[in-house]
Amino acid sequence: MPNTAPPPARSPISNEGHFAAIVASSVDAIVSKDLDGNVQSWNAAAERIFGWSADEMIGHSIRRLIPADRQGEEDDILARIRAGEIVPKFETLRLHRSGHLIPVAITVSPIRDTGGRIVGASKIANDIGDMLEIRRRLQESEREFRTLANTIPQFAWMTDGDGAAIWFNDRWFDYTGTTLDEMKGWGWRAVHHPDHVDRVVKSISHSFATGEPWDDVFPLRGADGGYRWFLSRANPIRDEEGRIIRWFGTNTDITQQREDEERIRMLMQEVNHRSKNMMAVIQALVSRTADRQYADRVAQRLQALAANQDMLVRRNWTGAPIGELIRAQLAAVADLIDSRILISGDQDLFLSPAAAETIGLAIHELATNAAKYGALSNSAGKLAIAWQILPPGEPAAEPALRLQWTESDGPPVAAPANKGFGSVMIDHNPRYALGASVDFGYPAEGFHWCLTAPIARVAAA
Repeated sequence: MPNTAPPPARSPISNEGHFAAIVASSVDAIVSKDLDGNVQSWNAAAERIFGWSADEMIGHSIRRLIPADRQGEEDDILARIRAGEIVPKFETLRLHRSGHLIPVAITVSPIRDTGGRIVGASKIANDIGDMLEIRRRLQESEREFRTLANTIPQFAWMTDGDGAAIWFNDRWFDYTGTTLDEMKGWGWRAVHHPDHVDRVVKSISHSFATGEPWDDVFPLRGADGGYRWFLSRANPIRDEEGRIIRWFGTNTDITQQREDEERIRMLMQEVNHRSKNMMAVIQALVSRTADRQYADRVAQRLQALAANQDMLVRRNWTGAPIGELIRAQLAAVADLIDSRILISGDQDLFLSPAAAETIGLAIHELATNAAKYGALSNSAGKLAIAWQILPPGEPAAEPALRLQWTESDGPPVAAPANKGFGSVMIDHNPRYALGASVDFGYPAEGFHWCLTAPIARVAAA
C-alpha cells in the first residue's frame, strides 16, 4: 500500500527567526548601533565587507570604520537619527580592517522600542566597488565619445528609435548657431534649404520607417545665413533583439569639393574645346596637303577621338559605360541598331578613360570598314557586337573582358594586301594600351574581331 500519510508538519518560524535569517543571509552589511554609535549587531556580510568579526565590533564604536576626514558624516547621521529622520542612501568611503578604503552605499534608519522611543539606528551598507568601476568606465567611454565627436570635422548627431533628434555635437551648433532645444525632435528642419527640406524629410523618413541606412546631399544654413553643401549619412543602432534604439548620423562639408569639381569640369571643357580647335586646324592642313580619300579618313578618326573626349568630359574624365561608348561610335549607322546591328552585354560596364579611348577608336575603325567593305555595305549584312566578363582561368588567371565583333551576310571579304593605319587601331593599339590579346580574321561568312583584355586594365577604378 502506498504511504498516503500527510508530510510531517514543519515547525513554525517566529517573526524574530525570519528576521534573523534574513539578516544572516543578506549580501549587504546590516548593522545596528545605539545613539552613541556603538555597534549592537553585526551580520556575516558586514564581516565579509569590512573584515572585522562580530566579536571585534559589537560594543565598539562604528567610528573605527570611518576615515578621519569623514567623521563629520557620523555626527550628522546620529543627529538626524535622534531627530527621527531616515538618512537616505548616499555613497561614501569606509575603512576595511586592513586599512584600505572601501566605496559603499549606506542607508540609515532609526530604531524605536515598543514605546516608540528612538533607541538606536540600523544601517545597511553594500560594497559598490564594482558598480563604481562600471560607472567609471561608462563615464570614460562617454568622455572619449564626446571628445571624438567634437574633434572630427563632420557634424554628428543622434536620434531616438523613431527618428526624433536627441543630440548634436559641438560642431553642429558652432556652424548653425542653434541650441539643442531648437533642434530637438524635428527642429533641425529649420536649417535646411527650403528647396530641399521636403525631399530630405521624405528620404530620411523612409529610412526611419524601414531601417535602411540613409545618405543624401543637400545644403545647410550657417549662423551667417549662408548655405554650404553636405554629404549626410545615418545608420541604425540596434539592441540585442534587433530593435532600432538609436540612429547615428554625420554631415560632411563637401562645398569645396563641389566647387573644385565644377572648376575642373570647366577646365576640361575648355581643354576639350581647344583640342577640337586644334583638330580642326589639323584637318584643314591635311585636306590641303593630302589626297581627298586620305584626308577624309584622317578627319573621321579625329571625329571619333573628339566623340570619345566629349563623352569623357561629360563624365569628368572618370570613364564611360561600354554600351554608351559603342553606340556613340556607331552614330553614322545608328538607324541599323536593333535591326541589322545587335548589341549585347552589360551596358553599364564602366571603362577607364584609357580603355574608353582605345576601344572607342577600334570600334570606329571597325564600323568604318564594315560600312565601306563589309556587312554594312549592302542591304542584307548583319553585325553582332557582344561582350562578357570571363572568370579567372578563361583564358587567363585573372578576370578578363572579351569583346567580339562578328559580321555576316555581307559581300565576300578578303584580307587586305597591305596593313595600314587601320590595323594599328584594331590590333597594335589595344595590345599596347590595354595588354590585350587581339584575334581577327576574314572567313567566308564575314569579318570577325575579338579583343580579350584583363579587367583590371579596362575597368574604371
